Amino acid sequence: MKSLNEKKQIQLAEEEIKKYASIVESDPNRLRYHLMPPVGLMNDPNGLIYWKGTYHVFYQWMPFATTHGAKFWGHYTSRNLIHWERQAPALAPSEWFDRNGCYSGSAVDNDGVLTLFYTGNVKDDDGTRHTYQCMAISSDGLHFEKKGVVVHLPDGYTAHFRDPKVWKHENKWYMVIGAQSEQLDGKAVLFRSDDLMHWEHIGAIAGGEDGNFGYMWECPDVFRLGGKDVLIVCPQGLQPEGMHYQNVYQAGYFVGQLNYETGQYAHGTFTELDRGFEFYAPQTMVDEYGRRIMIAWMGVPDQDEDKHPTIAYRWVHALTLPRELVLVGDKLYQRPIEQLQLLRSDEVHYPNVSLHKETMQFDGVEGKTVELLLKHIEGQGVLSIDIQNDVSFSYDFEKRVATLQRESFARRGEKEKRQCVLSNLRTLHIFIDTSSIEIFLNEGEEVFTARFFPHEKNEHIVFKTNGRAAFRLYKWKLC
Repeated sequence: MKSLNEKKQIQLAEEEIKKYASIVESDPNRLRYHLMPPVGLMNDPNGLIYWKGTYHVFYQWMPFATTHGAKFWGHYTSRNLIHWERQAPALAPSEWFDRNGCYSGSAVDNDGVLTLFYTGNVKDDDGTRHTYQCMAISSDGLHFEKKGVVVHLPDGYTAHFRDPKVWKHENKWYMVIGAQSEQLDGKAVLFRSDDLMHWEHIGAIAGGEDGNFGYMWECPDVFRLGGKDVLIVCPQGLQPEGMHYQNVYQAGYFVGQLNYETGQYAHGTFTELDRGFEFYAPQTMVDEYGRRIMIAWMGVPDQDEDKHPTIAYRWVHALTLPRELVLVGDKLYQRPIEQLQLLRSDEVHYPNVSLHKETMQFDGVEGKTVELLLKHIEGQGVLSIDIQNDVSFSYDFEKRVATLQRESFARRGEKEKRQCVLSNLRTLHIFIDTSSIEIFLNEGEEVFTARFFPHEKNEHIVFKTNGRAAFRLYKWKLC
């Protein structure tokens, strides 16, 4: 049973939704096929799980403001990962161990009981922070009972110790936590348990030394894929290096082999997951088909969060589309899930596009909620696609560089870009949803994710080349 205090917090959140529903839904930048908060601020996806025939996506949620604060766990459910139903908040800050926020975590199926793990955030009056790893359970997937603290802060770490991701391996439970050492190095820390209640601290499986790879690691996730162990993590404090690490904070992964007995993780170098402007705190789950599915926050902490135009309508941020992960060598490919095809209508197909130093628009290739697919691409010079006079993607066939450029919504009139090296461009898959864009290159070899906010009601999509380009073009409306 929920405490009276938690019930009151959830009631207040529901009242906030009703109070501002008409304002939120009047925003022309409201997305059509992405998960968003019903009001307030959304950030990290939490507790991704397929449980008893239903997908559950929980998320960090501040219902009372478009700023960060004492977070709830919002909750969406789906039968197909496409059509979602909002549920009542699963968790609200209410107890001594989470009174200043139910921070990020994960979900597991424990013999038919849906079990959540999350970080309880507590701040004293003098600003001192305390963090506790907590558990909550549910028999129906909708109503959750907090069971209290299961992991206290071990020696050697600061209170920046959070985001438990739990999984099972060979009949034992494991938990990885994002952490900061007392030397101010980012770490991923491993625990082991037989019963989910009592946890053995194994130690750090990965992390920097002397502050050389970030001062804090957030939102870790460990899973087996393609015969290897993947660690996803979000290091804070990396400095830009050429085209790399251009956002305030990063999200990426290591690939290697984890020794579950010793906690030793032999791994390769860190690789960024997304090359765009807004991508952070990804989490994965295994779906009903055995696929490894990833969803991330379409935002970045401390990166122009107070400048989003949607704030005027009492909401901010969204989650990415679900993406299937496939390991090719030591490279994670991200592919939009196949179910997205259920949203398609009004197909337009140009089987033999050929451009020569020209600018072209194609009949039927426009809109606010659009899926574009270019296949069998070849060319010389630069091919670019301009979308609604606000964002553009280009590929330089000679320099082998892909670029996403947009007008900054924080500094209007200023252009900003993100780039990556790509040895060739064979396929280009773009999802546009009123104020978001997700671009998948070469079936997910590289991905760009961003928000954009056009000045005008412009649905134009314009193709340009200063050399030549040939491709097969498909377009669908998504709804």
